[in-house]
Amino acid sequence: MTRYDVLSLGESMMRLTPPGFLRIEQTRTFDIWVGGTESNTAVGLARLGMSAAWLSRLPATPMGRYISNRVAQYGVDVSNVVWADEEERLGIFFHENAQAPRASEIIYDRRDSAMSRMRPADLPDRLFQPDVSRVLHVTGITLAISETARETVHEAIRRAKAAGWRVSFDTNYRGKLWSGAEAASRCDEAMSQADVIFCPLGDYHVIYGEANEREAINALAAKYPQALIIMTLGADGALARTTDGEVIRQPAILAGEVGRIGGGDAFTAGFLYAWLTFDDVDAALKWGVAMSAHKYTIPGDLPLVDREAVAALVAGAAGGGLIR
Repeated sequence: MTRYDVLSLGESMMRLTPPGFLRIEQTRTFDIWVGGTESNTAVGLARLGMSAAWLSRLPATPMGRYISNRVAQYGVDVSNVVWADEEERLGIFFHENAQAPRASEIIYDRRDSAMSRMRPADLPDRLFQPDVSRVLHVTGITLAISETARETVHEAIRRAKAAGWRVSFDTNYRGKLWSGAEAASRCDEAMSQADVIFCPLGDYHVIYGEANEREAINALAAKYPQALIIMTLGADGALARTTDGEVIRQPAILAGEVGRIGGGDAFTAGFLYAWLTFDDVDAALKWGVAMSAHKYTIPGDLPLVDREAVAALVAGAAGGGLIR
């Protein structure tokens, strides 16, 4: 028995969003949310009944404690968070929600955040032991925010593999952090060590170039033959390619859009839950799309789902379907 099913490593920020569809320049108030792909995934796993931990670096300020408290509130172990001096800063981002034809917008204010200063020496030795976790989950975002954060991810992967854990990697491309060429170069080392790789088709197009879904997933499998490749396709669902070459498709479950941010993280949480629980890629895809569909109906970044509701959706959507 391990202490955690999944340990995730990465930055969480405070998200400030004008109520309704107000523009930032006209609002007088902001709604406060917690957002970070790795903590979103950890919360999703905890809501499904798994043991999840989140490792990060936060300033020892009320804002830093706000982030930690919100993540812990939903069952994630935050006891290994590294606390920086109160002079350091928390990353924040502004989200302006909109409907077509006006596009929603995200504005980052995260440069030189406490997490961007995380170093390999900040990784607790007691964590990276054979009996502590089954999986380490990391993403391209942490590789992008700074050189020291990138070094920390690589060291965490090295220690996780040495301890016999599996490694989950999500490209999670963010164009405001780096270019596609930079992502291709700097994600390669992590992806070469990963046991499962999540790469949305949209990320593939930016990082590697235009290709149809089959060409893209086969190209990733050829480049990283050790990994199970998962490719999300938006409204077209998701594909998986196993290490023995089997390609599995799962149609999307369409849902009303209330809170789109975090939908990909919810998919990852659902997939990892079922992959670790049932050792079945087909089931894992179903749980992934069901989790993502549920998240779309929930405001904020965190997938505050009920496991029973997701399980019912999985059971009723074996071949995909439409939620009306």
